[in-house]
Amino acid sequence: MSQEQTASSSSAPGRLVLLSTTHRVAPGLLSGPAWQTLHTADRILAGDPAHPLLAPLERSGVGVEVLDVPSYARARTLAEAAADTVVVWLVGPDGDPGLTDALARFAVEGAETPGVVVPELELLPGSYDLPGARLLDLVAVMDRLRSPGGCPWDAEQTHESLVKYLVEESFELVEAIEENDRAMLREELGDVLLQVFFHSRIAQEHPTDPFSIDEVAGDIVDKLIYRHPHVFADRDADTAEQVEANWEELKAAEKQRESATDGVPMGQPALALAAKLHARAGKAGVRVEPAAAGESDFGARLLRLAVEAQDAGVDPEAALREAARAYRDAIRAAEGVGTTDGVVAVDGGATAETDDAGRTERDG
Repeated sequence: MSQEQTASSSSAPGRLVLLSTTHRVAPGLLSGPAWQTLHTADRILAGDPAHPLLAPLERSGVGVEVLDVPSYARARTLAEAAADTVVVWLVGPDGDPGLTDALARFAVEGAETPGVVVPELELLPGSYDLPGARLLDLVAVMDRLRSPGGCPWDAEQTHESLVKYLVEESFELVEAIEENDRAMLREELGDVLLQVFFHSRIAQEHPTDPFSIDEVAGDIVDKLIYRHPHVFADRDADTAEQVEANWEELKAAEKQRESATDGVPMGQPALALAAKLHARAGKAGVRVEPAAAGESDFGARLLRLAVEAQDAGVDPEAALREAARAYRDAIRAAEGVGTTDGVVAVDGGATAETDDAGRTERDG
């Protein structure tokens, strides 16, 4: 072994720091340990001359060298550069896939090779995702879909054309909740969230009255703070009933409505509409008995049943859905049909598969 190799093998190993950041935080907003490491490192390297950290680091007096080597040679080059010094590698926005695996292989090979000094490896997060950070990704995806070169179908949609999807996704979310299906709940929450972002992105393009998802979120934040003075101000509310009373009082002052029925969406399902009107009247202290109904006046009879359910603390819409599901199961039992994961087994050996629209295709 040469004198140079002996000195190299006996020297303390250096350190290779892989500094990662998230694209959801503005470049340059780094943690304290990240800045300390950057200011004390011997060399700072990056693989992309357009790396988003280069400009803010340069303004802070931190010099960065762009490593001009093929990606397959990057791990060995970095390891050799950090053999006896501290080198910081700015991980690319895509995460530099494969780099850590290549460094691990080099470490194993180097440990078995005389004269090769393997540096210590450190993964240092320079910035972190905050709760809700993935919502920024959804903003970016929607912008891409609606922009030139994006999706032709998404680009053609309007508030009006999306209404049916909003209604469908909302009912699918209700079904997931009622079925206590956690996987379905997570998926349907995402589908409803997509509708909110989709409508907000369309609203952003309005020629005279644009608003974005930021204004939508800002409005609901302001509303929540205003209507929760027991949390964000000095009003007391120790029970859920007091909270609801405060909410209704503030809402009435805010909306300045003439009638308790103002603001009730008349396009909602009829049973839910009847229950909502009755609930609003009760909160306003207005008692109106449903009109007497004859045997053939189904509307008045249903209204009376909805009011009776509401007075009994029962959601008539949910109650009818539950009864309808039981009725569906009874029909299927009478048909000799059972359901397993969307595949309908029919007596006689034939099968039918249901698609997302509820249609069936027979085979067998």
